[in-house]
Amino acid sequence: MTTGAPTLLGVPYDASSSYLRGAAAAPAKIREALRSPAGNGTSEAGIDVLAEGALADAGDVEMVEGSDPRAAITEAVRNVEKRGGRPISLGGDHSITYPILKALAPVNPNLTIVQFDAHPDLYDDFEGDRFSHACQFARIMEDKLATRLVQVGIRTMTAHQRDQAKRFNVDVIDMKIWELGRRPKPGRPTYISLDLDGLDPAFAPGVSHPEAGGLTVRDVLSVIQSVPGPIIGADIVELNPSRDVNDLTAFAAAKFVKEIASRMLETR
Repeated sequence: MTTGAPTLLGVPYDASSSYLRGAAAAPAKIREALRSPAGNGTSEAGIDVLAEGALADAGDVEMVEGSDPRAAITEAVRNVEKRGGRPISLGGDHSITYPILKALAPVNPNLTIVQFDAHPDLYDDFEGDRFSHACQFARIMEDKLATRLVQVGIRTMTAHQRDQAKRFNVDVIDMKIWELGRRPKPGRPTYISLDLDGLDPAFAPGVSHPEAGGLTVRDVLSVIQSVPGPIIGADIVELNPSRDVNDLTAFAAAKFVKEIASRMLETR
């Protein structure tokens, strides 16, 4: 099981986006916000995740023109895991979760995924693309890369995706159920997949697919801080810097990096 140091891994890939490109520029913006003098590296648990030896950084996945980007992502994550790290992958569009879990699932059986998202991303294919950022959780569940998928913040589920959710026995905590007080109960081990459009656009304007009526930053933090662990990996995806306002979304993403890394260190 992956239980080592939290490790940043940039994944500058957005070629599977269905609407707007731009998320490939996100890893640099999140790192910039994380290390900005506007704040510090201490989490709400009192852990300085920017202290020496706390949070590693494996750089960015190299995207070579003409090569398979998904294979490159899987290999980069596998290398982080082999060195004992727990990847916090900075997307990039949400399609990256599938190749990430192709690396992590074989060494982390009985995995629970906690997905924050406005969209369930369960299409069998989207506009003819089975690897679109609208399809990755269908691929993950088909390939049995997780035992359980819990989706939080959903508010755009089509009839087809409802059928898919039933097919894969997905635990869907949509915004109506969230407002009634339902909260996820993650299993062990856990992988966190955080699409920033799961947040209400008031908190995360810098996304390509804003959907009103979403989660607050505090809502997401409360779940992260309650995960029993171990958290074997995470991704933070769909920041589109060209759509951001005063870097609000980048700073929210950096906050999530701190709190996920902190929780990894608390529960290893």
